[in-house]
Amino acid sequence: MDNRAEVREFLTSRRSRITPERAGLPAGPRRRVPGLRRSEVAALADVSVEYYAKLERGHLGGVSPAVLEAVARALQLDEAEREHLLNLARAADGSDALARPRRRATRQWTPHRSLQWTLDAVTGGPAFVRNGRMDVLAANPLARAFYADVYADPHNQANLARFNFLDPASRRFYPDWDLAADVAVAILRTEAGRNPHDKELHDLVGELSTRSDAFRTRWGAHNVRHHGTGTKRFHHPAVGALTLAYEGLEMATEPGLTLTVYTAEPGSPSDEGLRLLASWAAGRETGTPSPQETD
Repeated sequence: MDNRAEVREFLTSRRSRITPERAGLPAGPRRRVPGLRRSEVAALADVSVEYYAKLERGHLGGVSPAVLEAVARALQLDEAEREHLLNLARAADGSDALARPRRRATRQWTPHRSLQWTLDAVTGGPAFVRNGRMDVLAANPLARAFYADVYADPHNQANLARFNFLDPASRRFYPDWDLAADVAVAILRTEAGRNPHDKELHDLVGELSTRSDAFRTRWGAHNVRHHGTGTKRFHHPAVGALTLAYEGLEMATEPGLTLTVYTAEPGSPSDEGLRLLASWAAGRETGTPSPQETD
């Protein structure tokens, strides 16, 4: 696969963010560009300048794991960035095409009934399964109520990235919208490195790049990340402010899928908010007004 442009832009962007001081090198006079020079990265990685320049031009095919690790150390890549570099190298030499099974299209994927039972058994918080394109593939009732705005507009197609960048409701739902946008793009960029043959992902990126300046700018930054655990703030239209902890677990039986569960600190206002959300979700089935509507 010819992914030279992707490799070039990723390595260049990582090099530009590291100052000589951060790398333990003297700054020196007359630096024309931010970050390290190619010669400095080459020295830190213990390869020739010519060889590193070849790598940065996008030629990762056949590069040994030892060299990739040396470059990752020189560029001070974190775990997600290191994995992304390895994925780019696999794609460059074609090994990913042999090692990775082609994934089924989202519209063909349905959760095994035991997985849906597992999701439905989680009653204290939203629980859902998504893929690397950020399509919500399966959810418990509380997650469907939690993402009511996502499901409300059929143009979102139950896709969290499309909701984030193309649906005005996301600005209310995510009080920290810029952070949520950064995370969404980093997840998509990570998936692009892991699964470069995914046509639906390419189509999604093309759509978002065309329709959203905010997405296009972030996509060009080449940031990647693992989305495992943390805390987020939300504002749900029915119950108001929520601060929720989340855990994201990679599904061993379904490569590329992540099970995410949101919870609130016991006894906190957000814990009460989730209880109200559960009541609201039940009320949607019976026509009962939302908690805020009855205030």
